[in-house]
Amino acid sequence: MLIAERRRLIAERLQTAGRVVVSELSAGFGVSEETIRRDLERLEKEGIAARTYGGAVASQGSKPPPPYAIRKNTNVEEKLTIARQAAAMIRDGDAIMVDESSTAACAVQAMRHLKDLTLITNSLEILHEMSGQEGWNIISTGGSMRGDVMALTGPHALRTIRCYHVRFAFLSCRGINTRLGIADSSDDIVQVKQAMVEAADCAVLLADHRKFDRAGLVSLGPLGTVARIVTDREPPAEWKTRFEELEIVLYDNH
Repeated sequence: MLIAERRRLIAERLQTAGRVVVSELSAGFGVSEETIRRDLERLEKEGIAARTYGGAVASQGSKPPPPYAIRKNTNVEEKLTIARQAAAMIRDGDAIMVDESSTAACAVQAMRHLKDLTLITNSLEILHEMSGQEGWNIISTGGSMRGDVMALTGPHALRTIRCYHVRFAFLSCRGINTRLGIADSSDDIVQVKQAMVEAADCAVLLADHRKFDRAGLVSLGPLGTVARIVTDREPPAEWKTRFEELEIVLYDNH
């Protein structure tokens, strides 16, 4: 089971039961109690749980969770579907770049079984979650911290990305629409994604079905910027026609 999926289930149990016990979760999920404590620590930081002796209770919402935490815990099933399809593209020994999106973070979790992977990312979440991964070469882009999206951006991040060449770049977006093509929320985030696309043999867009015909503030580029699109369900016929015209390979779990 992926970390994201386990934490989602723990969060759901907190919402329904109001409390959880470390020893029960450890036995139920087949992981160590220390692993469960780390899960609860992360859920506490996200404003979902309040830790207690031996477990946790549901947070009373004294402060709202940060924006990234809200996004990470939204549409989890769709993200896990996309993550599995993305991970199936990767082979042992590959070098990849991954952006700061919560969908990309799920994809990296689904790659944990791979060996000798080189991972370059601007995601603070991924760097934290994968810090103990053995046998991987994990490289941070460095840069200025954007705490709201758990990302590193700016000139330093761009310089680092441009020093490397990778097989795949995995990225997500705010929306895909006819006016802006692939669009996201801010210039600095878009610049990092564009640099990753340029550094990769193959750029892969990870976008659940809700992203289609959705607005975004800044254009990352036309649809043809990416070679593959991974989504959770079959898109409308007009979108499939566009992808075929642009020779974009579609993975839609269909």
